[in-house]
Amino acid sequence: MNDADLSVPAHRVGTLPGGAGHADVGVDVGDGEVGAAVAAAFRDEWGRVVATLIAGTGDWDLAEEAAADAFAAALETWPRDGLPDRPGAWLTTAARRRALDRLRRAKAGDAKLRLLAATADEPPGDQGDQGSHPPDDRLRLLYTCCHPALAFEAQVALSLRALTGLTTAEIARAFLVPEATMAKRLVRAKHKIRAAAIPYRVPPPEQLPERTTAVLGVVYLLFNEGYGATSGDGLMRPELTREALRLAALVTELLSDEPEALGLLALLRLHDARAATRTGPGGELVPLEEQDRDRWDRAAAADAVGLLQRSLAHEQPGPYQLQALIAACHAVAVRAEDTDWRRIVRLYDQLLEHQPTPVVRLNRAVAVAMADGPAAGLAQVEAVAAELVGYPLLPATRADLLRRAGDHTAAATQYRAALAVAGNDGERRYLARRLAELTPS
Repeated sequence: MNDADLSVPAHRVGTLPGGAGHADVGVDVGDGEVGAAVAAAFRDEWGRVVATLIAGTGDWDLAEEAAADAFAAALETWPRDGLPDRPGAWLTTAARRRALDRLRRAKAGDAKLRLLAATADEPPGDQGDQGSHPPDDRLRLLYTCCHPALAFEAQVALSLRALTGLTTAEIARAFLVPEATMAKRLVRAKHKIRAAAIPYRVPPPEQLPERTTAVLGVVYLLFNEGYGATSGDGLMRPELTREALRLAALVTELLSDEPEALGLLALLRLHDARAATRTGPGGELVPLEEQDRDRWDRAAAADAVGLLQRSLAHEQPGPYQLQALIAACHAVAVRAEDTDWRRIVRLYDQLLEHQPTPVVRLNRAVAVAMADGPAAGLAQVEAVAAELVGYPLLPATRADLLRRAGDHTAAATQYRAALAVAGNDGERRYLARRLAELTPS
């Protein structure tokens, strides 16, 4: 299965949500209206709350632990007092007070206590300034996580933990490493930030270029997980795509005419323009060729193409611009059969010059199949298969091309293999439908 969405990066990120702190204190939201409200607040507010507390204390572990305490308090308080008008304000105030309590019990430094005490006097749910969030809080958090003193994998892991609340176990699954390994990696990253006194800020203009690759990579991964969840009930996680789009726009504004930032924003907006058509009534994935193109947001796609044209004017093509060009080929095709697959193959050839990865080669194989027939595509798939052992989209891609080639027995076998490793229920429903079509009762 490849519906010509995002070219899947080397690491796909994990599932919602969990907790914070060294022990990954979970937030079990339960059922009912309050549980749903807390779950929604977690998705929308976790990154804001953590970013605000880090800004006030400089203590990453304290920020995560106090945020988790605030969500647990919401589960106790909201059923009794009712849902607050502004959950983010309530949670931020509650988290600040929890952090203050922890610092007092630990007899922490006066500076941290003064910072928090100044903003923790109002009761939770107050609609004053303490509930608002500076517009760049999460951008500051993202740039701090992406400091060049940290290895790229640590940058990504720390960003995902702080911005989305993914647990250590979930992030470990994304990186295909043991949970203990990821826990040590996160601890080392936070220690390095403290030991090197890395400032919590968006760096000055002259230091922005050295973090561009990491920042864009994190935003891309965040959107990719929102657009096709690694696991869980739904195919998509809209709260993550919204956050990625917001961050991409902020980064583009900050970096002005950086071509790859413009290319990334164009790429994300092109995909988001057809997000409403990617799932069917039962939550199953709807592949690109079956989507209702009349429901695509053509105005949003046109705006994205405008951004892409701005980026290409710099004549410095990069991987995000090339992926955006591929997405634009789909966006401008009125019908699926109008898609210029030969151009897409050429664009993948250029992308391979920047990212010579087996995943990009797999996506190119699908484009070859659409341009020259499934047999040609299958040959390309087998040429890269040895490098993708265990990769969940490999059997799905094989199954789709075998089905197109008319080898239904082999396709059914691959659909079964794909079902065994599918990440989310939306993908599983699609694969099960295809399998049922090949093996009627």
